Amino acid sequence: MLEILLTVAVLVLVIVLLITQRKLPALAAQVLEQQHRAMLSDLHDGLNKQGDRLISSQSEHSERLRAAVSEELRATRDAVHVLQARQDALRDEMLTQTLAKLSEQARADQELIQTSFRNATQHLSGSVEALAKTMDGRLEQISGRVSERLDEGFKKTNETFVSVMSRLATIDEAQKKIDGLTTNVVSLQELLGDKRSRGAFGEVQLEALIRNIMPPQGYAMQYTLPNGTRADCVLMLPEPTGMVAVDAKFPLENYHRMFDAALAESDKALAARQFKADIKKHVDDISSKYILPGVTSDGAVMFVPAEAVFAEIHAHHPDVVDYAMQRRVWVVSPTTLMAVLNTARAVLKDVETRKQVHIIKDELGKLGKDFGRFDERMKKLADHIRQANKDVDDVQISSRKISEQFARIERVELGSPAVLPEISVE
Repeated sequence: MLEILLTVAVLVLVIVLLITQRKLPALAAQVLEQQHRAMLSDLHDGLNKQGDRLISSQSEHSERLRAAVSEELRATRDAVHVLQARQDALRDEMLTQTLAKLSEQARADQELIQTSFRNATQHLSGSVEALAKTMDGRLEQISGRVSERLDEGFKKTNETFVSVMSRLATIDEAQKKIDGLTTNVVSLQELLGDKRSRGAFGEVQLEALIRNIMPPQGYAMQYTLPNGTRADCVLMLPEPTGMVAVDAKFPLENYHRMFDAALAESDKALAARQFKADIKKHVDDISSKYILPGVTSDGAVMFVPAEAVFAEIHAHHPDVVDYAMQRRVWVVSPTTLMAVLNTARAVLKDVETRKQVHIIKDELGKLGKDFGRFDERMKKLADHIRQANKDVDDVQISSRKISEQFARIERVELGSPAVLPEISVE
């Protein structure tokens, strides 16, 4: 129908063109134009109806297609449900078969385990019986040995008891000696309570240390300097060091007050300040009395006889140590003084060694000449030894030849003249 309408429209257009080209009258042209418009209106209406029919046809086709697709989906869903039901049934069947096989396998394993358990029980029973017999025998042996050990233990206990008694007697004697030592320590504390006694104690300890380390010519005790002051000790070191004065100081009173538990903290702080003041005063005294330009070295040594006091100074009063260094005074304890004295002894030994260098060189020259003569004589002795060895070899050859001649003579028969070979000894 749409094709027919299109054909009619084309024909109408052709006629209109032909009439237009032939220049028809205006009225005819107007009539034709009206007819043409009417035909176009009919054509438009026909086209609209045809579009409506097409739309309705397409809607019906879509509905049919949707219904067919829904039917197919429903059939597919039903098939899937059927397949799932079959799959569930198959799974249940497989699970049932698997459980049956597992049950059979479990029964077989249980029987095997029971059999193994019975065998193990029988073997274990036999092993337990054998072990019980062995343990009985071992226990009898152990009982005998324990009895012997107990007897020996009783004997050793008696011996130990006797030894303990004797040692207790020794401990009683030692306790008596300790009591006496305690009395001596108390006496020593009372002795060190006096400044003069502490000074004498420090001087004695200083002299003992120096005498044990330094050579006699390396020091002088109670040495009087040109300014009239007397030092406890002066180390005689080589130039450019020269004489080094050593003075013993024992600041003990305020040190004890610093650690007295019966005092208040303020009193302890006051004792600490007084302790620092005492150290600085000793440093000033040593610096002013025992450091003389052109006479002694540019430094002096302050000897503190107690390691505890020395440790307190260096651990808790570094400002005092710095002050002493500024005043060219070295604070030492018995331990550090030993290091200083060993260094001084090494310096003295090095100086003496340098003084004896020419003597050592002369002795080394003499020793070299003696060694040359020794080498020549050793060579001659070696030549004599080689010649003597050659002579010994020659003598052994001659002895062997003579022995062979004697053997030949002994083999000659009596009464048969024989010409003996001439014996030649070379």
